[in-house]
Parts: sequence; structure tokens; C-alpha cells
Amino acid sequence: MAVCPEQEHPTKAFGWAARDSSGVLSPFKFSRRETGEKDVSFKVLYCGICHSDLHMAKNEWGSSTYPLVPGHEIVGVVTEVGSKVEKFKVGDKVGVGCMVGSCHSCDSCANNLENYCPKMILTYGSKYLDGTTTYGGYSDVMVADEHFIVRVPDSLPLDGAAPLLCAGITTYSPLRYFGLDKPGMHVGVVGLGGLGHVAVKFAKAMGVKVTVISTSPNKKEEAIDHLHADSFLVSRDQDQMQAALGTMDGIIDTVSAVHPLLPLIGLLKSHGKLVMIGAPEKPLELPVFPLLVGRKIIAGSCIGGIKETQEMIDFAAEHNITSDIEIIPIDYLNTAMERLLKADVRYRFVIDVANTLKAA
Repeated sequence: MAVCPEQEHPTKAFGWAARDSSGVLSPFKFSRRETGEKDVSFKVLYCGICHSDLHMAKNEWGSSTYPLVPGHEIVGVVTEVGSKVEKFKVGDKVGVGCMVGSCHSCDSCANNLENYCPKMILTYGSKYLDGTTTYGGYSDVMVADEHFIVRVPDSLPLDGAAPLLCAGITTYSPLRYFGLDKPGMHVGVVGLGGLGHVAVKFAKAMGVKVTVISTSPNKKEEAIDHLHADSFLVSRDQDQMQAALGTMDGIIDTVSAVHPLLPLIGLLKSHGKLVMIGAPEKPLELPVFPLLVGRKIIAGSCIGGIKETQEMIDFAAEHNITSDIEIIPIDYLNTAMERLLKADVRYRFVIDVANTLKAA
């Protein structure tokens, strides 16, 4: 017989969970494992709301199990460490991103790419090594193996740093891996949302010329004046797109809706790279001929390994990069999800867990 979530583990926990594919979230009592010898336990102070939380809450990817406690942009302060923990101590500012486990024995793990491990364990909605369900950061406490804990530098505000654990690493990793991080290069960023606005900040900090590509002309002022992009293209404006043909070394495409790739491929120089980091639910049409004639690449990228996530957070601290956020109380969660669906946020909701999550 299944054990109820409240009695599964010894440590009492409280959060908000979706109970079914309606995606409606409500208060939820559950439990966390006790702090193992390699574990770090921390009090959750803030948790960002990622678009994938919305997909998962509504089972739009078909993999959700309920009750589901979302949240994989989790920051807080260490309250307890296991006897064999070496990197963290009580009082440290820490975070957990999209994963809490991997096999530690495959090629990906050996190369610090736990994010591509076939046995990667997601921070929520996954099965942990002991067979129990993983629960995310819309909750008061978190326990994770120290390998999957990231140190948050003191100079970064915790609330603005939280979304970097997903949106930050998702954009930083492809800029580095695909070599789109060299000063003087020209990189396009498609979509100015939670991912896009952070991509602009990282690329600018790397010394790259940045063009924001959007369907919304009204985002131009925001892109150039606030985020300091060098230029702005309205993707539906044929003249603007024509004038920019063949000018970009690479493009980071953050859009999760179905959209045409042909105009984007056209913006690339020969040998240019179009890197997809959004996740459209339906397949996109792939025009091959334009790839052949310019030896162009379409690629994908998904978050990053723990070593690189720490590098990204340290780089963010050095360059004073945080996500632009709207802080919300946890009881505003369902309204926030409705607004997220309409892209009505600049640019990331962050739940003030410490001050607003109260156990019933």
C-alpha cells in the first residue's frame, strides 16, 4: 500500500501542489528525507516560477504525476549538513536548479554534464534513488545531495538570483558551448521573456553585439534602453529581416511556441548556429536547403551541468547580473500562473516563500 506523502519521510514539509491536470495549486503537507551524510538541508527563502512549472502542473508534456510540487529555481540558507559534506556549512546561501541526481558513472557525468545523464533525476515530479517522489521548491524546506547544490555568492540578491538556476544556465551554457561568447561577435536572441532577457544580459557581459528578435514591436524600447541590446528586429517586418540577412554568428531561440525557422536561418552568416532552447509542444518545420548552402547548424541545448551552473552564478555575481523579477506571495500562485500563460510578467515571478508560506 502506498505511504501518504506526509509520512514518507521523517522531516515534516509544507508547500503548494497541483493535484490534477487542472494545474490548480493549493496547500500541501508532505515530508522530506532526513539529512543524509552527503546531504545539505536548507530553508527555502525564494523560488522562481519557470514556464515548465506551468507545463508540468497541467501535464502538458504527459509525464506529470500528482500530487506535484513544482519549483526548480530554489534558493535559501543552509540549516543542516551531513557528516561527509565538504563544500557547505550551516548559514551558507545556496540554490538548487533543475536536477537533484544522476548516475555519476556515464560519460556525461564524467564530463560534468549531469544534465545529459540518461538517469538524471529532476528536482520535482521524478523518482529519487530510494523510489520516493521528488518535490520542488514551492515549499518551506529542501534536502539535496551536496553535489547538486550551488553556492550563491554574497553579492547576489537571493530573489533575483533564483531564476538564474534555470533561465540563467539555460542561456549561459549554449553561449559558451557554441562559442558565441567572443567579444565583437553578433548574436541574435529570439523572444524577450524569462529566458530571453537573461540571454541578452549574459551575451552583453561577454562583450557580444546583441540583436533582440521579437514579434512585438512594443518591446523595442525595453530591449534597447533597459537591457542594452544593440539592435531590435521585428520578425514580422519583411524589410527589417531582409536588411539583416547574413549578419549574425549565432542565434539563441528561446521561443516555446510554434514559429517558422526559415527567417531565422536567413539571418545567420555562413557557418552560423541557430540554438533552440525553447520547447515547442508540436514539431517545427525544418527547411534543409538553407542549411546546406551556408553550412549552417540548428542545435539544441538543455540547462547545464553543476560545474557550469556554479561558473554561471559566479559570472553573474562578477557582472552584477540578476533576473528582472516580480515578487509574489504564495497565495497569488494561481493568478501568477494565469498571467504567465499570457506572458504578462517582466520577466520572472519569484515566490517569497519565507515570508508568505504559512503551514495551515
